[in-house]
Amino acid sequence: MDSIKTILYSSLLIVFCWLQTSTVQAEVSTEEAARLGQDLTPLGGEKAGNSDGSIPAWEGGITEPPAGYTRGKHYVDPFAADQPLLTITAGNMGDYADKLSEGHKALLTTYPDTYKMQVYPTRRSASAPQHIYDATREAAVSARLSEDGNGVSGVAMGIPFPIPENGHQVIWNHLLRYRGENVHREYAQVAPTRSGDYTLVQITEDISFQYNRRGKSVDDLNNMIAVFKQEVTAPARLAGGILLVHETLDQKVENRKAWLYNPGQRRVRRAPNVAFDNPGTASDGMRTSDQLDMFNGSLERYNWNLVGKKEIYVPYNSYRIQSPELKYKDILTPLHINQDMPRYELHRVWVVDAVLKEGARHLYKRRTFYVDEDSWQVLVVDQYDNRDNLWRVSEGFAMNYYDLPTLWTTLEVHTDLQAGRYLAFGLYNESVPYDFERQLSAEDFTPAALRRDGRR
Repeated sequence: MDSIKTILYSSLLIVFCWLQTSTVQAEVSTEEAARLGQDLTPLGGEKAGNSDGSIPAWEGGITEPPAGYTRGKHYVDPFAADQPLLTITAGNMGDYADKLSEGHKALLTTYPDTYKMQVYPTRRSASAPQHIYDATREAAVSARLSEDGNGVSGVAMGIPFPIPENGHQVIWNHLLRYRGENVHREYAQVAPTRSGDYTLVQITEDISFQYNRRGKSVDDLNNMIAVFKQEVTAPARLAGGILLVHETLDQKVENRKAWLYNPGQRRVRRAPNVAFDNPGTASDGMRTSDQLDMFNGSLERYNWNLVGKKEIYVPYNSYRIQSPELKYKDILTPLHINQDMPRYELHRVWVVDAVLKEGARHLYKRRTFYVDEDSWQVLVVDQYDNRDNLWRVSEGFAMNYYDLPTLWTTLEVHTDLQAGRYLAFGLYNESVPYDFERQLSAEDFTPAALRRDGRR
């Protein structure tokens, strides 16, 4: 009997030690976390510049709005005086091939007469509030990735994995990055034909971010990242449809919940298919649901491989694209947007290669993500079809919303290389800027609120 007790005790001890080891492995040590704000930025990027100085050291990013900015107005470009260092075209792209994504190489090759990339001095403008920096250091030692990688626990604020060890963690950093607490935005979405004809789709969105909200504990969070409401307001044939989404933190515990208001039926219905490769709202089939915000939702259908870091040219500090001095027609040209408008810079990015799991279904068999080290914003995505051909290239034209501050996109463009078309999502040159001070309540994001909003 004593020997049996000894064996049972030993077995339990082994299991206990294994569990303890698993927990330790799921976290960053206190010593590692101490690097944040030292040799690493407070969010986990490398603070130092690169060897030749083409990427400068991070010195805090933009810490206050530039002169001339008025809150509530379009954002003043703090780097308007910068001039391009070089212009990459189909003719000289070979000289810069090591600093180009496969998607940008394909765009240059596919549209040799019109596509170009104007490269400007690198400005590491990304920043966030101090409470996000403080929370990130705490999250680094408390955040845990679920066994299947499809959920995060132990955190309610901050970047959960500022020193990532795998692709899941990098993508979760993107999903949980700071974008304020509430935001109201009104923008246009456009899917031009090959000849350049288009119809403006007007969209209004309200988002209340539960994660990164001051004062919320893990228990208060109740497994919720954000609540999101999106309404199409024009053209008349599409107007009136409203989408409501409740996004969860650990999708193994509870999946995303979504509802749709149908103006024709004047009814609210559950919408379980608003996810993965279901077509995005009024996108003419040019965007999947999980391409909104460059990527959103569940990670469950892909294997996520962390390739490592790379220095490449990416869209950055894209203030010109949101300038009220531009009209939509100045940006929207046939085949791709007007490449006189974007600003590209050399930045270090995390490269994550997502490959569709065996037996899983999605339009994209493979997706390569390029994620900004300073903000965890996905800046570029290469998407491949089921024949392993590069199909669509997504660009997130990011800038620092310095009234918060945070780095977020001002425009997303998804270019279809096979169809010769693209989707431009988020235009507000002729509208109003994002409103980060909008007062929103939980009652604004219920199915009952959808019925009420739809019948006004």
